[in-house]
Amino acid sequence: MLSNLQPQAPDKILMLIEEFKADTRQGKIDLGVGVYKDPQGVTPVMRAVKAAEQRIWETQTTKAYTGLAGEADYRNAMAQMVLADVPADRLASVASVGGTGAIRQALELARLANPDVRVFVSDPTWPNHLSIMKFMGLPFTEYRYFDSETRGVDFDGMKADIAQAGRGDIVLLHGCCHNPTGANLTLDQWSEVVAIFEKSGAIPLIDLAYQGFGDGLDADAEATRLVARSLPEVLIAASCSKNFGIYRERTGILMALAENSAARDLAQGSMAYLNRQNFSFPPDHGARVVSTILTDSALRADWAAELEEVRNTMLGLRDQLASELRDLSGSDRFDFIARHRGMFSRLGATPEQVQKLKTDAAIYMVGDSRLNIAGLNRDTVPVLARAIIDAGI
Repeated sequence: MLSNLQPQAPDKILMLIEEFKADTRQGKIDLGVGVYKDPQGVTPVMRAVKAAEQRIWETQTTKAYTGLAGEADYRNAMAQMVLADVPADRLASVASVGGTGAIRQALELARLANPDVRVFVSDPTWPNHLSIMKFMGLPFTEYRYFDSETRGVDFDGMKADIAQAGRGDIVLLHGCCHNPTGANLTLDQWSEVVAIFEKSGAIPLIDLAYQGFGDGLDADAEATRLVARSLPEVLIAASCSKNFGIYRERTGILMALAENSAARDLAQGSMAYLNRQNFSFPPDHGARVVSTILTDSALRADWAAELEEVRNTMLGLRDQLASELRDLSGSDRFDFIARHRGMFSRLGATPEQVQKLKTDAAIYMVGDSRLNIAGLNRDTVPVLARAIIDAGI
């Protein structure tokens, strides 16, 4: 039987990681993998995470299963962090295997509710969005999003395209820090998007993977909160990998806002059912770390302060890179880097130019020219800037 399996296309980002490891050149720069790195090139364990783990180690008395939906303390704390004013009579939620698992469960839930569901997804988007939908056999349509000339949002194109979604369709939106472009909607533009949903009856699925990495914890949640306040049904897939730095713990949550309490109960039961079918009980360690931090005022304050340090470090690198490129190019055409938010920006370079960066300067980024700002430090920014100019970008 196993000999009948077909080879699977390798993940391009994982291939890039291996290629980077094999490169023996001194001074090589990895801007491909999507994890935060401090100025020393390390993905640190946050102080509050260490303290929470210590507390859990000292007080935990069992490793028995949690509930199918995960622990209530975690789900409540996450709902409060994301939504602030939690509409308890409308909210269903389940812990998931990372933010990726939350996306998968959201799509499974949508298909349970509407076997003919279509998914509208931004062009471009995180490649795993497309991979999951293709694997599930879900029909999807890409909507215009990134303007390669301005390196901003093609908002008129986006509005025209998502208006084609109908009742029962899903429109996948990035809540903040768009991956891979770094280009975000303004809050006023989000209000226009909400108006389109109000007219069409389509359901927004918000991928919130980077809350706290853009403009701050509350500012990054403003768009999601606006959508949640305005529409009768909303799906939200949130991740703790980045803002808590617990990538390997696979800690996420799927939240569903329903029109009323009866529909909420149906959604809660269906979401727990999907957890049971896909992995049974969700992982608990990362979720327990998160709930320990969010429900303790001192730990939460320390975590929020360290998260601000991370955010401001990335903003500083953005400003530095934009400034270096302005000086080298004699133009403002790279100022979009300072305007983008989150870990990523898309340069708008050709695959040939990206290859030249790798070949000539040992600078690795994804082929679509997505670069991870957090892969830089103050010393490597000038190196990257010079290489970008030399590559003719």
